[in-house]
Amino acid sequence: MLSTNKGRALSALLLASVSLAACTSPAPTRLDATPSPAPAEQTEKVETTSEILWDSYGVPHIYGETEEDVFYGYGWAQTHSHGNLLLRLYGEARGKGSEYWGADYEDTSTWLIANSVPQRAQEWYDRQTPQFQANLDAFAEGINDYVAENPGAIDDEVEVVLPITGVDVVAHAHRLMNYIYVASPSRTIGPSAPPAPAGSNTWAVAPSKSESGNSLLLQNPHLPWASGFFTYYEAHLNGPDFEMYGATQVGLPVIRFAFNQRMGISNTVNGTLGATSYLLTLDGDGYVFDGETLPFKTRDVTYKVRQEDGSVVEKTMHLRESVHGPVFERADGETIALRVAGLDRPGMLQQYFDMLRSDSYEEFKEVMARLQVPTFNITYADKEGHIQYTSNGILPKHETGDLEFWEGLVPGDTSEYVWDEIHPLSDLPIVADPPSGFVQNSNDAPWLATYPPVYEPEDFPPYVAELGPMSLRAQNSVSMMVNEEKVSFEEFVTLKKSSYATAADRVLPDLIEAAKDDPDPEIQEALTLLQNWDKEFDQDARGALLFEEFMLPFMAKPNSFPFAGQQNYETAWSLDTPLSTPEGVKDPEAALDMLRGAIDSTKEKYGSIDAEYGDFSRYQIGERDIAGLGGYGNLGAFNVITWFDPDGDNIRTPAHGETWIAMIEFSDPIKAYGLMTYGNSRQPGTTHYDDQVQMLADGEYRKLWLERDEVEANLERRVALDYQDDESSEP
Repeated sequence: MLSTNKGRALSALLLASVSLAACTSPAPTRLDATPSPAPAEQTEKVETTSEILWDSYGVPHIYGETEEDVFYGYGWAQTHSHGNLLLRLYGEARGKGSEYWGADYEDTSTWLIANSVPQRAQEWYDRQTPQFQANLDAFAEGINDYVAENPGAIDDEVEVVLPITGVDVVAHAHRLMNYIYVASPSRTIGPSAPPAPAGSNTWAVAPSKSESGNSLLLQNPHLPWASGFFTYYEAHLNGPDFEMYGATQVGLPVIRFAFNQRMGISNTVNGTLGATSYLLTLDGDGYVFDGETLPFKTRDVTYKVRQEDGSVVEKTMHLRESVHGPVFERADGETIALRVAGLDRPGMLQQYFDMLRSDSYEEFKEVMARLQVPTFNITYADKEGHIQYTSNGILPKHETGDLEFWEGLVPGDTSEYVWDEIHPLSDLPIVADPPSGFVQNSNDAPWLATYPPVYEPEDFPPYVAELGPMSLRAQNSVSMMVNEEKVSFEEFVTLKKSSYATAADRVLPDLIEAAKDDPDPEIQEALTLLQNWDKEFDQDARGALLFEEFMLPFMAKPNSFPFAGQQNYETAWSLDTPLSTPEGVKDPEAALDMLRGAIDSTKEKYGSIDAEYGDFSRYQIGERDIAGLGGYGNLGAFNVITWFDPDGDNIRTPAHGETWIAMIEFSDPIKAYGLMTYGNSRQPGTTHYDDQVQMLADGEYRKLWLERDEVEANLERRVALDYQDDESSEP
């Protein structure tokens, strides 16, 4: 099992900044491929077939005659690879986790019930198009049939969730998007709830900047390595008029990080403020609103909690609702009401599916304009040479207030701040086919989606995004694109692997100058070590661990993540000089004291200040225990690994970071290389849980097989499936 280092602070998973620089690892060998076979025509018969070709990395290549065939096969495949996790996620999304598995799931159950997620999932399912509703049903039936056909493959404790329906699929997607990404319980009601991570890189390069004259696309989400609702799954879907290859969270029936022979999309977290917490002024049994005391709408809802002895206890929640939305008591004692945008927009899954079916750039933009996806920057590239960055999100329209105002507790005693309208997509930052020839995002604000910028923050409302600071990871993302006049595919792959610590460039010159005459031999030893370090977070790096320990207090920020502060830099980040700030050391003596402390803490944790990075930074997953590489994004690494604190043996393992990686060139046929760092299955007995992590450690990527003859040449096994649409077959 993956080491989860229980008991450690999971807030480390939220680290969301990174960077890059040149890397000398070799690019993979180019391979030629033949065109994909023509898609099969759709037929009218009720009983249809799906075929799954499993390749040697456990990736399902699913072929179907109809849309329903493919969705059925996709549900079947996800259950084969992640069935225990899949069913648990669906049980949670029903609001019945506590009923099925006990008190550990009670907070999740009450959060979802109070926000009407199970109820709304049924409403959203009913509002799907008939075809997409059939697709959801087929996906669910694939899950059910896999379990029925493979007795014993699924843990007994999660089989209680069966059978799965299309409504369950919608409920899981609704929970993930609207009540984890947009309105997570941790942000809304307090720190006891699970945090939502944020971290990804993306680039799209236009033909004008590409050495080959073809567009390039990078997909690179950074997420927790432990199993949960952020676990990713790689798959290849082939239907009557579509092809989609890529990765998405387990339980989703569509691929979010996807591409085909014509185009592709990537996502990065952007923090769109799609939810507002209103601070209520209580008055007796009601609340103050526009000078009056209004009564809450109330209802009692029951839910169940399984006890350790197997019995089930029924509990009652007394729920309140104000004009703003459902009411909650926060961990700090404040009473708030939550208003979430987009609850009238049930088409997120359909939009993702249709984006990848678009036949042209114009059609893609039409699908995007539906604005059903509640958050995420979406980056696009296609074979025709178009690239686009969109700061996408369902964003409420406000008459006043900046980002800080709307991120906080908004006064709830006046109708002045109660929003009803949503910005259309055209109001949001979009960069399309810029003169620079590239777009990028590394979870930074949209102001440098390309460089030079094509718009200014003043062009948008002040609550669209923060002004800064821009992370060192994002600065390097921009800088590496700017510094490349023409980008070859090989260089594109090489740049992705950078674990360069940009922070070292910004502070070490001043630190070395301040310490050069210090008589302490330990200080001089440390300076020599840092000067000889190549500033990469690689396995054999000596000095990287010491630098981390020095930067912990140097970039400390109260109630935030490691390496988030700027108070010790001489020059803070500025939008006027966005790629060279922050920079310098404000107080050299204070920095020297920090270095002395870093020497002591590095010795305590790792035995010596020159310990090799990979001796204590380990990829421990499945049966593997490998020297790791990759660093904190806030220190500048583009190849991101956020590490848990050292355990009792002084070993630290990945908490979060490199997950799905794909680099695509839209040549004819396309070429694509990538990696699912932690493997593509977590079911007991799988051989695909840890079979790719060595490649991550070695800086290697595998060719992604899209052509059927390539899949056949690397075939692990073949599964033929028959999907019977029971409803359609009734007389």
